[in-house]
Amino acid sequence: MLPQSFYNQKTLKVAQDLLGCFLIRKIGNKTIRAKIIETEGYNGPRDKASHASRGMTERNKVMFASPGTIYVYFTYGMHNMFNIVTESQGYPAAVLIRGVEVVGKDRKLTNGPAKMTKFLNINKSFNEKKIFERKNGLWIEEREEKIKSTQIKKTPRIGIDYAEEYKDKLWRYLIT
Repeated sequence: MLPQSFYNQKTLKVAQDLLGCFLIRKIGNKTIRAKIIETEGYNGPRDKASHASRGMTERNKVMFASPGTIYVYFTYGMHNMFNIVTESQGYPAAVLIRGVEVVGKDRKLTNGPAKMTKFLNINKSFNEKKIFERKNGLWIEEREEKIKSTQIKKTPRIGIDYAEEYKDKLWRYLIT
């Protein structure tokens, strides 16, 4: 399991280093092991795409929590989005897990952040819990093989056209 110290690094580094790691979801006696294949970084209070860009609110206060805290928010009245807080406590930054790959399952079931949370049954009950505590039924394990920088595709984040100069930042990462 990745320790809390892993998340206490620069957000964009964590977003890239999570690629190839395994998101583990335990539901009852069933354990699902999903390889992380796509992430996005949301980096601090100046990032206009970040929920924290207008300061702390009841909704986003978890982004200011300690590294490794889970941030799940509900969007468009129907989707849960799963994020992990990064960097130091008080600095609002997080990585959105956008896609995973589950062996033996159709990739279309988990190739977007809303599809992924639905498939893995990740909901608001995880908000403010720690990703490095197995008792929550959700944790991340180290990757089995090194991902080379040439295997990582960097693109602009999705759905943030309102974010002015931040909309074109190459803060979305995918395994090629």
